[in-house]
Amino acid sequence: MSRATEEFVALSESGVRAVAGPHSRHAALLEDGLHVHLETPGGGVRLRGDLKSRAAARRAVAAIAARADSGLEVDESDVRAAVVAARAGESHAVTAPVLPIGRRGAVAAKTPAQARYLEDLAACELVFGVGPAGTGKTFLAVAYGAALLMRGEVDRLVITRPAVEAGERLGFLPGDLKEKVDPYLAPIWEALNDLMGAEALGLRRERGVIEVAPLAFMRGRTLGHAFVIVDEAQNATRLQMKMVLTRLGEGARMVVTGDPSQVDLPNVRDSGLAHAVSILEGVKSVAIARFEASDVVRHPLVERIVKAYDADAVAQGAR
Repeated sequence: MSRATEEFVALSESGVRAVAGPHSRHAALLEDGLHVHLETPGGGVRLRGDLKSRAAARRAVAAIAARADSGLEVDESDVRAAVVAARAGESHAVTAPVLPIGRRGAVAAKTPAQARYLEDLAACELVFGVGPAGTGKTFLAVAYGAALLMRGEVDRLVITRPAVEAGERLGFLPGDLKEKVDPYLAPIWEALNDLMGAEALGLRRERGVIEVAPLAFMRGRTLGHAFVIVDEAQNATRLQMKMVLTRLGEGARMVVTGDPSQVDLPNVRDSGLAHAVSILEGVKSVAIARFEASDVVRHPLVERIVKAYDADAVAQGAR
């Protein structure tokens, strides 16, 4: 292959390891996603391919190496995010608050949209995270709230979610309130367990520092000095949304997450999430963080599934 189709990018040792990945898995993702041949001979990476492909690969490699050099973990979702950004012509030089969280070490944005989301969480008392599944809306909200709690900046972490499947009437389910509600909040508990560890999480739950309640149980309360997460908010009615938004007390912050395309209410038009976003955008201390299919950081198939459903929704609307 001629020299015109080959170039060498010097990297640190940690950068080279991150670009290669375990069993060269990261390198394979870069090759498949950017149509280049990549080698790691030492001291950097060698890229082979046409000019456009090499330019995109160079951007992705630089972003991955920069993340590794800053001490952050690099996994396959980071590599896929770098590939997507590089194909779009972006450098993917994500700069955002890094959240030091317990045993995990640190949590940082993987995409520019996630970076903006973390910046909004730092700047505003009320933040809406709106977009498809797999974009990190809930996980980052949980990580941010856990970081505030562990730094003593809030007294409590309050998590609520509409229990649409039980019509908000949980009495027929076996067990106490915790046992009735936990199945609806499994993704959040999994995230907290991953971030804090089972022992630290268990102690905080026992002390009431981390509290869980179905949305219907929030009525009549005032939440002061708390970080409140309203998850799956597309399944809250307009009245429920107004109710929970007005629970904020002194020193409290709230993040509301949801996907308007996955409403489980009998009447989609009753959903309070899209309505709240439409009337509160532009209000002081309120931020709207919007995610797209390209921000999905789960399995790459999830992004394609989301795009297929979006295309179908457009086609149905056209009919």
